[in-house]
Formats: sequence, structure tokens, C-alpha cells
Amino acid sequence: MLTGAIFLHDAFTYTDKHIDGVPVAPLALNPERGGPKNLPVVKSYLSDLEDSEQSELCEKPHLVIVGGGWGAIGVINTLKTGDYHVTVVSPETYTTFTPLLPSAAVGTVQIRSLVEPLRKVIARLHGHLLHGKAIDLVMSERLLEVETVTTEGEKVNIYVPYDKIIIAVGSTAATHGVPGLENCYQLKTVGDAQKIRQRIIDNFEVASLPTTSAEERRRLLSFVVCGGGPTGVETAAEMYDLCQEDIMNYYPKMCRQDVSITVIQSREHILNTYSEAISQYAEKKFMHDGVGLVTNARVAAVTPTSVIYTKKGADGKPESHEIPTNFVLWSTGIAMNPFVARLSSLLPNQVHRKAIEVDAHLRVKGAPMGEVYAIGDASTIETSIVSHLLDLVDESDKNKDGKIDFEEWEDMVQKIKKRIPMSEEHLSRVRELFDLYDSDADNSLNLNELAVLLQEIGHKITALPATAQVAAQQGKYLGRKLSKVARQRSVLAANGLTTEAGVDEAVSSPFRYLHLGSLA
Repeated sequence: MLTGAIFLHDAFTYTDKHIDGVPVAPLALNPERGGPKNLPVVKSYLSDLEDSEQSELCEKPHLVIVGGGWGAIGVINTLKTGDYHVTVVSPETYTTFTPLLPSAAVGTVQIRSLVEPLRKVIARLHGHLLHGKAIDLVMSERLLEVETVTTEGEKVNIYVPYDKIIIAVGSTAATHGVPGLENCYQLKTVGDAQKIRQRIIDNFEVASLPTTSAEERRRLLSFVVCGGGPTGVETAAEMYDLCQEDIMNYYPKMCRQDVSITVIQSREHILNTYSEAISQYAEKKFMHDGVGLVTNARVAAVTPTSVIYTKKGADGKPESHEIPTNFVLWSTGIAMNPFVARLSSLLPNQVHRKAIEVDAHLRVKGAPMGEVYAIGDASTIETSIVSHLLDLVDESDKNKDGKIDFEEWEDMVQKIKKRIPMSEEHLSRVRELFDLYDSDADNSLNLNELAVLLQEIGHKITALPATAQVAAQQGKYLGRKLSKVARQRSVLAANGLTTEAGVDEAVSSPFRYLHLGSLA
């Protein structure tokens, strides 16, 4: 009876996996070449004709999402199935829950609990994943150049055509021109976390050998974190817990007295982007635990055996200091991803040093309207109001006298808030601002007075932080909006919106960030 039950279970559990006669588009097997570099143009994929749903999607606008982080996942999770033919281009095949990377680096949490396969995430949209790195964009022909790598390590470049593209590639670590960063670790991927974990264990193993000198043991057990932001502080805290609580149960007690953890911060306080209370609490906790804090210091160089930094002495002159170490984590801010830097160089008036500028609808400034978007760390929403001065005057100067009276100023304020929502809190005192900048007291604002007013307001606007929360909210906003665009295409066309210009404004209000707290 038992044997019969097993056979019955197998009969209903395991099915015939033989697959035969799967239809494949010829171009998926042998792509045509084209574009400026005459590369293969991937217009079809192996799974495009597998079923009717896939076939129907081939007729939809092609949406390419570059990246697999918080912003990209936000888009994928909010797009409605069937609106777009979706392709995700990512150098990784998985997405990572980055806030727990410091915990993964010391083994507090397992790597597998931080990652989710991208193919699983995009399956709901019947989308495709291209495992590769974006390196260039040909906006005139709507082609994304992607670098793929074969199993033999050979690089093969291809073009991916798009109707709309979302840049969500994140950022890289800022180097600040410091020599020797090849001797440092970073913490941006699960691969980084695994390397850090292994180095910590290796250091303790060598430090425990009888042949290791006292001086070398202290160097091996000296851990230096360059950067007092969230990643650096969290990693330092996790390393303290690891060294004082977990590792010491298995290694000689002599190692405990030689362990040192040092955080080097260029500002006066760590966590300086958080509230003063959080910053002070973290500093007091580190002081109590014996974690070294070096503030108002600049790292000058990193060697294979030490970190060299400068700090002003009592006489105000920079003094050089050296910390012997065998582990350095570099976490000192962000810089442009190479692909974003390339895109920025192709566009006019893109002058931001760390990200590409987008408007309040997350459209890349200078790119074809409604075709290229950027979100997350790769982008920053424009804060300059004065750059729109002439357009604002043209729209608000009803009597065309070249000046703006108070009634026209009230109208202009509403237009500014719509273009740049982050300016809203600085434009609440409409009458007071008008009177303050009406320097000649003629009850109107001329171009010079307006320029000064708008420039000073723009300087007060704070850019959104480069956090996972911002990227996720931007991704969700963009996913919802693009689905609206797809589903209202016929209605928009009936109202004369046959091109991409103005479509975003017609279906959605500008992006507004809602801060929901932090894990600090």
C-alpha cells in the first residue's frame, strides 16, 4: 500500500518536462547589425514567441530599465502587466537589500536572505533580463549600448533598442583623489560583503598563530573605516559586536586586547546628515565601547599596511598621522557611475558633479522629452529656479510690460511650485517676498529683482538624499505614471498629445518625496 501511495504521489507531482517545437523569432538567433558601431541590435528575445502573452507584448512600446537596485525594483513592482515590453539590463542577476549589507559583512545575516533573483521579480511582467553593463546611449537612434561577457571572459557589445528608458544604475564610491584605494574594501554588493567577511576571518587566523609578532598582531586586528556616514558607522558597529561578542568565543583572549576599530571622518561629527541627537548618541556609544573616532581629518593615502591621514594641530597647521592596519573600508560618499558620466557628457547644461539632473517628472534634462528618465542615486532633481526665469516671465507677464506686479507674482509662484515642488516651503510668504525684493519700491519686480529673488530661493532648496527610500519612491512613482501613459495613449492622442512632450504633465503631477523615517 505504501509503495502504491508513493507511485500515486509521483504521478501527480512530477510531470513530463520534455519540451519540443518551441517557436523562436529568427532575429533572436541571429540579430541584425546597426547603429553607429554596427553592433548586433537585440530586437527579439528567445522567449518572445513562447506563448500568446509574450507575442502580444512584442507589439507594445519597449521599456528598458538600466539597473537592478531600489529604483528599478520600484518601477518593476508598480508597472501594470501588459503595458510595456520590458527589458532589464543589469550587471548582476539579483537585487540586494542593501541596508543589511553591513550585517552580512560580519555574518550576522546570511547572504541568501538579502538577495532576490531579478528574473523572478520581472516574471510578473513577462520581461527579459540582459546580464550586462550599460556603457553608452545613442539617443538619436534610441539605442542603448550594453557590454556583455562570455563564459570565457570575452567582451561582446550589443545594442538594445528602446521607446522609453529608465536610468537606475546607482552611483560609485567617491575617491577624492586619494592614492592607494586599491588597498581598500567597499560595501555596495554582496560580493563586497563576502570579501570583507573573509578578510576579517583571515586576519584573526593569522593573528592567532604563535609565529605572529605582537606588532604584527596589532596591525592585523586594526580595522579602519574611512567615512562617518550611515554605511561606515553601521559597519564599524557591526565589527565591534563581531569582535567583542562572537569571534572571541573561538579565538585566543589575547586577540581581544589587540583589537582596535577606528572611524575617520572629514566633518566635525559622524552621521552629520542625521539629526544632532542621533549623531551625539552614536558618538557617545562609540566612546563607551572604545571605538576610535578621528574627526575633522582627511585621508591622505592608503598603503598595503597603513592609513595616512592629516588633521590640524594646536597651531592650526596640518599634521600627518599613520594607523597601521590590514583592513580599510572606504565609505566616503558617492560619485557618478561611468555610464551616467557618459550620458551627462552627451547632454547640454548637465553640470552636476555627482548625478545627472532631472526635472520634477524625473525626465533627464536635455534628452528627448518623455524618452529618457533617471532615478535614485544616478539622478538629482533640479533646484535652480532662476534658469527658468525667462519662461516664467513670459508665462506670467499678462500685460507684457516686462515687469511682474503682485497679481502676476502670485501666478508665477504657483507655476514655480508646479515645476519645482521642493521650492514650496520657501515660497509660502508670497507678499513678504515680493516686498522684500522690490528694491525700488515701484510695486513690481523687474528682471534683475526677480533673478536675485529666484536665485536665493534656489540656494535654499536642499537636494534629496541619495538613499534607498528616495530611489524606491521615485521608482514606484515612475512605474505608476508610465502605466497611465500607456493606458491613456488613445485619450491623449485625441487631445492633441501625439508626441512625448507634455504627456507626463497630462497624466501625473510632479514627483514629491515623503520621508518615512530611517533605520538609523
